[in-house]
Amino acid sequence: MKIGIVGGGQLGRMFIQNALNYGHEIYTLDPDPEAPCSEISHEFVCADRNDAEAVYTLGKKCDVVTIEIENVSIEALKKLEAGGVKVFPQPRILEMVKDKGIQKQFYQDHGFPTAPFALVESKEEINNHLDLLPVMQKMRVGGYDGKGVTPIKDASDIENGFDAPSVLEQWVDYEMELAVLVARNENGDVKSFPVVEQVFDPEVNLVDYLVSPARISESVEIEARALAERLIKEIDMVGLLAVELFLTKDGKVLINEIAPRPHNSGHHTIEACFTSQYDIHMRSILNWPLGDTVLRSPAAMINLVGEKGYSGAVVYEGMDSAIGMSGVYPHVYGKALTKPFRKMGHVTILGSSSDQALEKAKEIKEMIRVIA
Repeated sequence: MKIGIVGGGQLGRMFIQNALNYGHEIYTLDPDPEAPCSEISHEFVCADRNDAEAVYTLGKKCDVVTIEIENVSIEALKKLEAGGVKVFPQPRILEMVKDKGIQKQFYQDHGFPTAPFALVESKEEINNHLDLLPVMQKMRVGGYDGKGVTPIKDASDIENGFDAPSVLEQWVDYEMELAVLVARNENGDVKSFPVVEQVFDPEVNLVDYLVSPARISESVEIEARALAERLIKEIDMVGLLAVELFLTKDGKVLINEIAPRPHNSGHHTIEACFTSQYDIHMRSILNWPLGDTVLRSPAAMINLVGEKGYSGAVVYEGMDSAIGMSGVYPHVYGKALTKPFRKMGHVTILGSSSDQALEKAKEIKEMIRVIA
């Protein structure tokens, strides 16, 4: 099969590494000539992901086209779909996901639990919703990896808000943040992975580490996975969907956001599950059997991000010590240059329990530094 990927980052790279096991040919497109996918694609096109002509030309060579980032030319994907090329996730799904306001409205209209919210067109309009404060203001489009998100705790914070169309999401008093990865193929088969517990770095709003299985009750595990499976069916999506959730302090499970692609919350599945998120994504878009999502081992994962104060040619300090430990699996994304908080890799740590894997992960986090 010839598979096209719009986007050439680390998610695409790990997808390719898996797809090569099956002999597929992979064509990728990204504006960075040194993108992580550039070295291992059968064909790499250096072009803007929103260049409709370039995306369409790439897609015409392929049996199926997918994405590894939402900021792509939907116009080109629609044209490919109309011309008979399989495009998953479907372009209409991307239109919904790219706009956080449409996302939130869908949850409300279809009875999915989510935090109370309001939609505003400008910073000035926030003053019309003071009763909702405190809120997290999220730009409707363009936000990514913690960008385009800012807290507004009281009226004095409004002046620092975004003057752009936004979602005002009422502050959630949560116990923990969770995520569920769920896949669906064209036959309508659906499989979800065990729930993941996520802990974020408060400074940059990136995942600091995750743990699977999440340290939650069986009833919450069942509820979270059922929500994710119901959601992918109701939006009629083919592919892999990451569903990020809040578990509130009073035991409710609320949908936060979704991403229709492989996701940071699923990196551990490469070593920890019988079928990885990259394998099940490939299986879903090719309409193959989805495989077994059961955990083979409890696991934790840490992101390797560029240290503050370092920019330039990357050095992974302490890696030699880390790889000498049992159950430690580093993944380096092939980015030549580091800068503060840039995602440069991750490490999966297997353990006898979630707690034991997490303790080892914290040790690894202190051991490896991404510097220049």
